[in-house]
Amino acid sequence: MTLDTKTLDKDGTTAVPLTSAEEPTATRSIYSAVDLFAGCGGLGTGLENAGFTTVFVNELDKDAMATYLRNRGHELGGMRFSDNAELRCHDAHELKGKRLEKLVSDLGSMGEVDLRFEQASHGKLSNLDLVAGGPPCQGYSGIGIRRSYAVDKEALPSNRLYARMTKIIDRLRPRMFLFENVRGLLTSRWTREGSRKIFPDVLEEFRKIPGYEVRWSLVYAKDYGVPQNRPRVLLVGIRKDILEACSFLDKDEDAEDAVACGFLPPPNPGSFPDLVDLLGDLIDPKITKILRSGDFPAGAFETSAYPRKPMNELQQGFRTPPAWAASRAGKLTEQEYSKHKREIVEKFDYMLANGGEIPTHAQTKKFSQRVLKPRWGNAEPNMTATSLPDDYVHFSQPRILTVREWARLQMFPDWYEFSGKRTTGGIRRAGNPLEGNFDREVPKYTQIGNAVPVGLAEAVGKHFRKVLDEAVGTRA
Repeated sequence: MTLDTKTLDKDGTTAVPLTSAEEPTATRSIYSAVDLFAGCGGLGTGLENAGFTTVFVNELDKDAMATYLRNRGHELGGMRFSDNAELRCHDAHELKGKRLEKLVSDLGSMGEVDLRFEQASHGKLSNLDLVAGGPPCQGYSGIGIRRSYAVDKEALPSNRLYARMTKIIDRLRPRMFLFENVRGLLTSRWTREGSRKIFPDVLEEFRKIPGYEVRWSLVYAKDYGVPQNRPRVLLVGIRKDILEACSFLDKDEDAEDAVACGFLPPPNPGSFPDLVDLLGDLIDPKITKILRSGDFPAGAFETSAYPRKPMNELQQGFRTPPAWAASRAGKLTEQEYSKHKREIVEKFDYMLANGGEIPTHAQTKKFSQRVLKPRWGNAEPNMTATSLPDDYVHFSQPRILTVREWARLQMFPDWYEFSGKRTTGGIRRAGNPLEGNFDREVPKYTQIGNAVPVGLAEAVGKHFRKVLDEAVGTRA
């Protein structure tokens, strides 16, 4: 998706080149990707915007998986991807033995993809382009720790899923693989009292996969066209035959740094949009009066149609669906507002009028809310969209952000639909590891907050395409 925010013609009809709409013909060689621990699809959507086609998805949570599937209408094997139960699984632990071999067989039988795994064993080759995934990160995340229960990382089963990912990669032998996670992974320790860090074990596990060079970098989403600071650890493995065939990859440049070695795209500082350019067309002026009066409708408090025409190409791009989702064009969903109590609205109004200052009577030691800036000015984005929208106040209305606005912060397009509850709270979202309860509800805000920013994933995907084009040949 382009980040060009130049003004449109008055009728708002200027088109944006659509990077994700085209679907491969039966004779077209495509960029194939397996999406593990996919969540609601931030990483997958960015890769698809960059030209990759998802050929298999794994996600444990039923609502996140439902979100992922309702936004995947491409065809493989003569049917829509979302309708083919053989091209997905919930638990990554299923992907071993007979189930993993069945995946190999299923992918090898689809003519559109033309994947070959007959030699996909140690040190051998397959023509699958990419395996990508980000195992659940709540156990590593500072925010996840802050809002959950104190428990040793060794006691959280999700913190070992990276090892399952390495086993899948070792069987599928893709040309490249991508592991992503939160910055907290770099400093987290396996136990609260011990000194042994988790990341060296993760890195070692990926480097044990034979036939790959592995590098990693800590990158910031703001440097890749996303209006958030949002640091992410990206670990990239490139198969040695691909490495040798690509002139701009240099494993000897640095023993660790993926950007320095050309495994990841270089940052592009200042490429992030201002929030008014990102969200301005969603502002419904009627909402402010309703919030201040407290005269809320009996049903959903929402804006169900776009209140304004798109003011720039970025906003137009959000509204432009791929060909298979043409029926979603022009529809605004998930623009439902919280029915704030009067004292909350007054607090937010005070903050908007006083540079974000919280009135004395409303100050607490708990998480302080911040007013978002309509324009960053000489500063850079210093926010991160998390699983809770309550941390931030809209830059021009006394309210928190809607699900749709939260999704745009992550660069999800407006045609992207979400499944599950709008939000939930407390133990239902965090589980209780101290009692062996690892079940979590993953409502819409949380799905979005947990996602890889679409813009970051798209930038990485475009870079991967350049690698593959030079090493293997440009796809028609």
